[in-house]
Amino acid sequence: MTLLAEEIRVIIETEGPMPFDRFMELCLCHPRHGYYLTRDPFGVDGDFVTAPEISQVFGELLGLWAAHMWSVMGRPERVRLVELGPGRGTLMSDALRACRVAPEFLAALDVHMIETSPVLRDRQRETLAQEQVPVSWAPSFDLVPDGPLIVLANEFFDALPVRHFVRAEEGWCEKLIGNGADGRLYAGIAASPEPLIRADAPVGSVLEIGAASHQYMARVARRITDFGGAALVVDYGHAQTALGETVQALWRHQPIDPLEAPGECDVTAHVDFASLARAAEASGANVWGPTTQAQFVTEIGALQRAEALKRRATPTQAADIDSGVARLLATAPEAGAGGRMAPGMGALFKALAVTSYGLERPPGFDQPRRDAGGVAP
Repeated sequence: MTLLAEEIRVIIETEGPMPFDRFMELCLCHPRHGYYLTRDPFGVDGDFVTAPEISQVFGELLGLWAAHMWSVMGRPERVRLVELGPGRGTLMSDALRACRVAPEFLAALDVHMIETSPVLRDRQRETLAQEQVPVSWAPSFDLVPDGPLIVLANEFFDALPVRHFVRAEEGWCEKLIGNGADGRLYAGIAASPEPLIRADAPVGSVLEIGAASHQYMARVARRITDFGGAALVVDYGHAQTALGETVQALWRHQPIDPLEAPGECDVTAHVDFASLARAAEASGANVWGPTTQAQFVTEIGALQRAEALKRRATPTQAADIDSGVARLLATAPEAGAGGRMAPGMGALFKALAVTSYGLERPPGFDQPRRDAGGVAP
Protein backbone atom coordinates (compact mmCIF):
# COMPACT_ATOMS: atom_id res chain seq x y z
CA MET A 1 0.00 0.00 0.00
CA THR A 2 1.33 3.44 -0.91
CA LEU A 3 1.70 6.26 1.61
CA LEU A 4 -1.11 8.13 -0.09
CA ALA A 5 -3.38 5.07 0.00
CA GLU A 6 -2.85 4.84 3.75
CA GLU A 7 -3.77 8.52 4.14
CA ILE A 8 -6.86 8.12 1.95
CA ARG A 9 -7.99 5.18 4.10
CA VAL A 10 -7.75 7.37 7.20
CA ILE A 11 -9.79 10.11 5.52
CA ILE A 12 -12.47 7.59 4.54
CA GLU A 13 -12.57 6.13 8.06
CA THR A 14 -13.09 9.65 9.43
CA GLU A 15 -15.37 11.22 6.82
CA GLY A 16 -16.90 8.29 4.96
CA PRO A 17 -16.53 7.20 1.31
CA MET A 18 -15.17 9.91 -0.98
CA PRO A 19 -16.33 10.92 -4.48
CA PHE A 20 -14.03 9.85 -7.29
CA ASP A 21 -13.10 13.43 -8.21
CA ARG A 22 -11.66 14.02 -4.73
CA PHE A 23 -9.77 10.72 -4.93
CA MET A 24 -8.32 11.69 -8.33
CA GLU A 25 -7.30 15.13 -7.10
CA LEU A 26 -5.50 13.61 -4.10
CA CYS A 27 -3.73 11.10 -6.35
CA LEU A 28 -2.31 13.86 -8.53
CA CYS A 29 -1.98 16.91 -6.27
CA HIS A 30 -1.68 15.82 -2.63
CA PRO A 31 0.89 18.24 -1.13
CA ARG A 32 3.21 15.44 0.08
CA HIS A 33 2.36 12.31 -1.87
CA GLY A 34 0.69 13.59 -5.07
CA TYR A 35 1.92 12.12 -8.33
CA TYR A 36 2.75 15.41 -10.04
CA LEU A 37 4.26 17.04 -6.98
CA THR A 38 6.90 14.38 -6.36
CA ARG A 39 8.43 13.48 -9.75
CA ASP A 40 9.14 14.23 -13.39
CA PRO A 41 6.72 11.79 -15.07
CA PHE A 42 7.68 12.52 -18.69
CA GLY A 43 9.74 10.59 -21.21
CA VAL A 44 10.84 7.00 -21.67
CA ASP A 45 12.03 6.84 -18.06
CA GLY A 46 8.70 8.18 -16.78
CA ASP A 47 5.14 7.06 -17.34
CA PHE A 48 4.13 8.82 -20.57
CA VAL A 49 5.42 10.94 -23.47
CA THR A 50 3.77 14.14 -24.73
CA ALA A 51 3.83 15.83 -28.14
CA PRO A 52 6.55 18.41 -27.29
CA GLU A 53 8.86 15.54 -26.31
CA ILE A 54 8.04 13.65 -29.52
CA SER A 55 8.85 16.46 -31.97
CA GLN A 56 10.15 20.01 -31.69
CA VAL A 57 7.86 20.85 -34.60
CA PHE A 58 4.86 20.77 -32.26
CA GLY A 59 6.07 23.50 -29.90
CA GLU A 60 7.49 25.60 -32.72
CA LEU A 61 4.18 25.65 -34.56
CA LEU A 62 2.25 26.55 -31.39
CA GLY A 63 4.64 29.44 -30.85
CA LEU A 64 4.05 30.73 -34.36
CA TRP A 65 0.30 30.25 -33.86
CA ALA A 66 0.54 32.48 -30.78
CA ALA A 67 2.52 35.12 -32.67
CA HIS A 68 -0.13 35.18 -35.40
CA MET A 69 -2.91 35.59 -32.84
CA TRP A 70 -1.04 38.50 -31.24
CA SER A 71 -0.97 40.16 -34.64
CA VAL A 72 -4.71 39.74 -35.25
CA MET A 73 -5.36 41.00 -31.70
CA GLY A 74 -3.95 44.34 -32.87
CA ARG A 75 -0.37 43.75 -31.67
CA PRO A 76 -0.90 44.95 -28.06
CA GLU A 77 2.15 46.49 -26.44
CA ARG A 78 2.10 43.85 -23.67
CA VAL A 79 0.60 40.38 -23.90
CA ARG A 80 0.65 37.50 -21.42
CA LEU A 81 1.71 34.20 -22.98
CA VAL A 82 0.37 31.64 -20.51
CA GLU A 83 1.06 27.91 -20.54
CA LEU A 84 -1.08 25.64 -18.38
CA GLY A 85 0.76 22.56 -17.11
CA PRO A 86 4.06 23.24 -18.90
CA GLY A 87 5.68 19.83 -18.34
CA ARG A 88 9.45 20.14 -18.64
CA GLY A 89 9.24 23.52 -20.38
CA THR A 90 9.99 21.91 -23.74
CA LEU A 91 6.95 23.32 -25.53
CA MET A 92 7.63 26.88 -24.37
CA SER A 93 11.32 26.62 -25.23
CA ASP A 94 10.51 25.46 -28.76
CA ALA A 95 7.78 28.10 -29.11
CA LEU A 96 10.06 30.98 -28.10
CA ARG A 97 12.86 29.75 -30.37
CA ALA A 98 10.51 29.67 -33.36
CA CYS A 99 9.26 33.18 -32.54
CA ARG A 100 12.70 34.69 -33.01
CA VAL A 101 11.43 35.36 -36.53
CA ALA A 102 8.90 37.72 -34.89
CA PRO A 103 11.05 39.93 -32.63
CA GLU A 104 8.27 42.45 -32.03
CA PHE A 105 6.10 39.66 -30.60
CA LEU A 106 8.92 38.52 -28.30
CA ALA A 107 9.42 42.12 -27.14
CA ALA A 108 5.75 42.30 -26.14
CA LEU A 109 5.74 39.07 -24.12
CA ASP A 110 5.39 38.29 -20.46
CA VAL A 111 5.52 34.50 -20.12
CA HIS A 112 3.57 32.90 -17.29
CA MET A 113 4.04 29.21 -16.47
CA ILE A 114 1.14 27.76 -14.44
CA GLU A 115 2.63 24.88 -12.50
CA THR A 116 1.87 23.30 -9.11
CA SER A 117 4.77 20.83 -9.02
CA PRO A 118 8.03 22.06 -7.43
CA VAL A 119 9.91 19.28 -9.25
CA LEU A 120 8.63 20.38 -12.65
CA ARG A 121 9.08 24.08 -11.87
CA ASP A 122 12.77 23.43 -11.29
CA ARG A 123 13.00 21.50 -14.55
CA GLN A 124 11.23 24.31 -16.43
CA ARG A 125 13.59 26.92 -14.98
CA GLU A 126 16.55 24.91 -16.26
CA THR A 127 15.00 24.60 -19.71
CA LEU A 128 14.17 28.30 -19.99
CA ALA A 129 17.22 29.71 -18.19
CA GLN A 130 18.68 31.31 -21.32
CA GLU A 131 15.49 32.90 -22.62
CA GLN A 132 15.57 36.67 -23.09
CA VAL A 133 11.87 37.26 -22.34
CA PRO A 134 10.54 37.65 -18.78
CA VAL A 135 9.28 34.31 -17.42
CA SER A 136 7.42 33.87 -14.13
CA TRP A 137 5.74 30.96 -12.37
CA ALA A 138 2.43 30.71 -10.53
CA PRO A 139 0.46 27.78 -9.09
CA SER A 140 -2.86 29.09 -10.43
CA PHE A 141 -4.15 30.79 -13.56
CA ASP A 142 -6.01 33.22 -11.32
CA LEU A 143 -2.66 34.76 -10.35
CA VAL A 144 -1.85 35.87 -13.92
CA PRO A 145 -2.12 39.69 -14.08
CA ASP A 146 -4.97 41.24 -16.05
CA GLY A 147 -4.38 42.20 -19.67
CA PRO A 148 -4.47 40.70 -23.18
CA LEU A 149 -3.37 37.08 -23.16
CA ILE A 150 -2.73 33.97 -25.21
CA VAL A 151 -3.12 30.65 -23.43
CA LEU A 152 -1.57 27.33 -24.49
CA ALA A 153 -2.79 24.12 -22.83
CA ASN A 154 -1.30 20.85 -24.07
CA GLU A 155 -2.38 17.77 -22.10
CA PHE A 156 -3.61 19.89 -19.21
CA PHE A 157 -7.35 19.33 -19.00
CA ASP A 158 -7.03 15.53 -19.03
CA ALA A 159 -5.45 15.71 -15.55
CA LEU A 160 -8.33 17.64 -13.95
CA PRO A 161 -10.57 15.44 -11.78
CA VAL A 162 -13.87 13.99 -12.99
CA ARG A 163 -16.99 12.77 -11.22
CA HIS A 164 -18.63 9.45 -12.07
CA PHE A 165 -22.31 8.59 -11.81
CA VAL A 166 -23.67 5.08 -12.41
CA ARG A 167 -27.23 4.53 -13.65
CA ALA A 168 -29.02 2.38 -11.09
CA GLU A 169 -32.69 1.36 -11.01
CA GLU A 170 -33.51 4.33 -8.77
CA GLY A 171 -31.47 6.89 -10.76
CA TRP A 172 -27.92 8.20 -11.19
CA CYS A 173 -25.81 7.32 -8.12
CA GLU A 174 -22.36 8.81 -7.62
CA LYS A 175 -19.30 6.56 -7.64
CA LEU A 176 -17.58 6.56 -4.26
CA ILE A 177 -14.25 5.20 -3.04
CA GLY A 178 -14.39 3.25 0.20
CA ASN A 179 -12.29 0.96 2.41
CA GLY A 180 -12.42 -2.79 1.98
CA ALA A 181 -12.11 -5.30 4.79
CA ASP A 182 -8.94 -6.60 3.13
CA GLY A 183 -7.21 -3.24 3.58
CA ARG A 184 -7.60 -2.22 -0.05
CA LEU A 185 -9.58 0.62 -1.58
CA TYR A 186 -12.68 -0.24 -3.57
CA ALA A 187 -15.28 1.54 -5.70
CA GLY A 188 -18.98 1.53 -4.94
CA ILE A 189 -21.95 3.83 -5.47
CA ALA A 190 -23.94 6.15 -3.22
CA ALA A 191 -27.14 4.80 -1.70
CA SER A 192 -29.21 7.74 -2.92
CA PRO A 193 -29.36 9.05 -6.51
CA GLU A 194 -28.45 12.56 -7.64
CA PRO A 195 -31.82 14.21 -8.42
CA LEU A 196 -30.43 16.90 -10.77
CA ILE A 197 -29.19 14.45 -13.42
CA ARG A 198 -31.92 13.80 -15.98
CA ALA A 199 -30.06 11.89 -18.70
CA ASP A 200 -31.81 8.75 -19.88
CA ALA A 201 -29.65 5.64 -20.22
CA PRO A 202 -29.71 1.90 -19.53
CA VAL A 203 -29.00 0.64 -16.02
CA GLY A 204 -25.26 0.21 -15.55
CA SER A 205 -24.33 3.16 -17.78
CA VAL A 206 -21.62 5.53 -16.53
CA LEU A 207 -21.78 9.31 -16.86
CA GLU A 208 -18.43 11.06 -16.51
CA ILE A 209 -18.64 14.76 -15.68
CA GLY A 210 -15.56 16.99 -15.87
CA ALA A 211 -16.88 19.78 -13.65
CA ALA A 212 -13.35 20.95 -12.80
CA SER A 213 -12.45 21.27 -16.50
CA HIS A 214 -15.68 23.13 -17.22
CA GLN A 215 -15.00 25.61 -14.39
CA TYR A 216 -11.36 26.11 -15.40
CA MET A 217 -12.28 26.81 -19.01
CA ALA A 218 -14.93 29.28 -17.87
CA ARG A 219 -12.28 31.26 -15.95
CA VAL A 220 -9.93 31.30 -18.95
CA ALA A 221 -12.72 32.31 -21.33
CA ARG A 222 -13.93 35.11 -19.06
CA ARG A 223 -10.41 36.55 -18.98
CA ILE A 224 -10.22 36.35 -22.76
CA THR A 225 -13.62 38.00 -23.08
CA ASP A 226 -12.73 40.79 -20.64
CA PHE A 227 -9.23 41.65 -21.93
CA GLY A 228 -8.95 40.14 -25.40
CA GLY A 229 -6.96 37.18 -26.54
CA ALA A 230 -7.05 33.52 -27.46
CA ALA A 231 -6.56 30.06 -26.03
CA LEU A 232 -5.48 26.84 -27.71
CA VAL A 233 -6.26 23.49 -26.11
CA VAL A 234 -4.69 20.28 -27.42
CA ASP A 235 -5.53 17.08 -25.58
CA TYR A 236 -6.89 13.59 -26.05
CA GLY A 237 -10.62 13.21 -25.83
CA HIS A 238 -13.95 13.19 -27.64
CA ALA A 239 -15.74 15.86 -29.62
CA GLN A 240 -19.20 15.05 -28.23
CA THR A 241 -20.40 14.51 -24.69
CA ALA A 242 -21.14 10.80 -24.38
CA LEU A 243 -21.75 8.07 -21.86
CA GLY A 244 -18.91 5.90 -20.62
CA GLU A 245 -15.95 5.93 -18.26
CA THR A 246 -12.62 7.06 -19.74
CA VAL A 247 -10.38 7.22 -16.67
CA GLN A 248 -7.03 5.53 -17.12
CA ALA A 249 -3.97 5.11 -14.95
CA LEU A 250 -0.44 4.58 -16.27
CA TRP A 251 2.66 3.35 -14.50
CA ARG A 252 5.85 3.04 -16.56
CA HIS A 253 3.82 3.30 -19.77
CA GLN A 254 1.58 0.38 -18.73
CA PRO A 255 -2.08 0.50 -17.62
CA ILE A 256 -2.82 -0.06 -13.95
CA ASP A 257 -5.94 0.04 -11.79
CA PRO A 258 -6.26 3.64 -10.47
CA LEU A 259 -6.97 2.24 -6.99
CA GLU A 260 -3.86 0.05 -7.00
CA ALA A 261 -1.13 2.59 -6.31
CA PRO A 262 -2.51 6.08 -5.51
CA GLY A 263 0.17 8.74 -5.82
CA GLU A 264 2.51 6.46 -7.78
CA CYS A 265 0.66 6.36 -11.12
CA ASP A 266 -0.73 8.96 -13.49
CA VAL A 267 -4.54 9.16 -13.45
CA THR A 268 -6.28 10.99 -16.30
CA ALA A 269 -9.57 11.11 -18.19
CA HIS A 270 -10.44 11.87 -21.79
CA VAL A 271 -11.39 15.50 -22.31
CA ASP A 272 -14.99 16.32 -23.14
CA PHE A 273 -14.38 19.02 -25.76
CA ALA A 274 -18.09 19.76 -26.12
CA SER A 275 -18.23 20.61 -22.42
CA LEU A 276 -15.18 22.87 -22.72
CA ALA A 277 -16.80 24.62 -25.67
CA ARG A 278 -20.05 25.16 -23.81
CA ALA A 279 -18.15 26.68 -20.87
CA ALA A 280 -16.28 29.08 -23.15
CA GLU A 281 -19.37 30.11 -25.07
CA ALA A 282 -21.32 30.70 -21.85
CA SER A 283 -18.55 33.15 -20.87
CA GLY A 284 -18.99 35.14 -24.08
CA ALA A 285 -16.06 33.78 -26.10
CA ASN A 286 -16.01 32.40 -29.63
CA VAL A 287 -15.09 28.72 -30.04
CA TRP A 288 -13.41 27.08 -33.02
CA GLY A 289 -13.24 23.32 -33.51
CA PRO A 290 -12.59 20.85 -32.18
CA THR A 291 -10.59 19.35 -34.98
CA THR A 292 -8.14 16.47 -34.88
CA GLN A 293 -4.53 17.10 -33.97
CA ALA A 294 -3.54 15.63 -37.34
CA GLN A 295 -5.63 18.15 -39.24
CA PHE A 296 -4.63 21.06 -37.00
CA VAL A 297 -0.86 20.61 -37.13
CA THR A 298 -0.97 19.79 -40.84
CA GLU A 299 -2.86 22.99 -41.62
CA ILE A 300 -0.49 25.16 -39.60
CA GLY A 301 2.54 23.78 -41.42
CA ALA A 302 3.92 20.64 -39.78
CA LEU A 303 5.12 19.04 -43.01
CA GLN A 304 6.67 22.23 -44.30
CA ARG A 305 8.48 22.84 -41.01
CA ALA A 306 9.78 19.27 -41.00
CA GLU A 307 11.19 19.70 -44.51
CA ALA A 308 12.92 22.93 -43.50
CA LEU A 309 14.50 21.24 -40.48
CA LYS A 310 15.68 18.29 -42.56
CA ARG A 311 17.59 20.56 -44.93
CA ARG A 312 20.00 21.29 -42.08
CA ALA A 313 19.95 17.81 -40.53
CA THR A 314 22.11 14.70 -40.69
CA PRO A 315 20.48 11.55 -42.12
CA THR A 316 19.88 10.26 -38.59
CA GLN A 317 18.36 13.55 -37.49
CA ALA A 318 16.20 13.68 -40.59
CA ALA A 319 14.84 10.20 -39.84
CA ASP A 320 14.02 11.29 -36.29
CA ILE A 321 12.23 14.38 -37.60
CA ASP A 322 10.15 12.26 -39.96
CA SER A 323 9.24 9.70 -37.30
CA GLY A 324 8.29 12.38 -34.78
CA VAL A 325 6.00 14.22 -37.18
CA ALA A 326 4.52 10.94 -38.39
CA ARG A 327 3.56 10.11 -34.82
CA LEU A 328 1.91 13.51 -34.35
CA LEU A 329 -0.15 12.92 -37.51
CA ALA A 330 -0.92 9.20 -37.09
CA THR A 331 -4.61 8.38 -37.40
CA ALA A 332 -4.61 4.60 -37.96
CA PRO A 333 -5.14 2.39 -34.88
CA GLU A 334 -1.91 1.40 -33.18
CA ALA A 335 -0.81 -0.56 -30.13
CA GLY A 336 -1.14 1.58 -27.01
CA ALA A 337 -0.46 0.97 -23.33
CA GLY A 338 -0.59 -2.71 -22.53
CA GLY A 339 -0.68 -3.63 -26.22
CA ARG A 340 -4.31 -2.56 -26.64
CA MET A 341 -5.24 -1.03 -29.98
CA ALA A 342 -6.12 2.65 -29.84
CA PRO A 343 -6.56 5.46 -32.37
CA GLY A 344 -3.31 7.05 -33.50
CA MET A 345 -2.26 10.23 -31.74
CA GLY A 346 -3.33 12.39 -34.64
CA ALA A 347 -6.92 11.16 -34.36
CA LEU A 348 -7.21 10.64 -30.60
CA PHE A 349 -5.94 14.14 -29.80
CA LYS A 350 -8.13 17.13 -30.63
CA ALA A 351 -7.49 20.88 -30.89
CA LEU A 352 -9.90 23.60 -29.76
CA ALA A 353 -9.46 27.37 -29.99
CA VAL A 354 -11.18 30.05 -27.92
CA THR A 355 -11.02 33.70 -28.99
CA SER A 356 -12.41 37.03 -27.92
CA TYR A 357 -15.31 38.43 -29.91
CA GLY A 358 -14.46 39.80 -33.34
CA LEU A 359 -11.10 38.09 -33.90
CA GLU A 360 -10.63 36.50 -37.30
CA ARG A 361 -10.40 32.76 -37.83
CA PRO A 362 -7.42 31.28 -35.96
CA PRO A 363 -4.99 29.22 -38.06
CA GLY A 364 -5.82 25.52 -38.19
CA PHE A 365 -9.58 25.91 -37.84
CA ASP A 366 -12.08 26.08 -40.69
CA GLN A 367 -15.11 27.61 -39.03
CA PRO A 368 -16.70 28.42 -35.68
CA ARG A 369 -17.97 25.52 -33.64
CA ARG A 370 -21.33 23.97 -34.38
CA ASP A 371 -22.95 22.28 -31.38
CA ALA A 372 -22.32 18.56 -31.85
CA GLY A 373 -25.06 17.54 -29.41
CA GLY A 374 -24.52 14.35 -27.45
CA VAL A 375 -25.60 13.37 -23.96
CA ALA A 376 -26.18 16.16 -21.44
CA PRO A 377 -26.58 15.56 -17.72
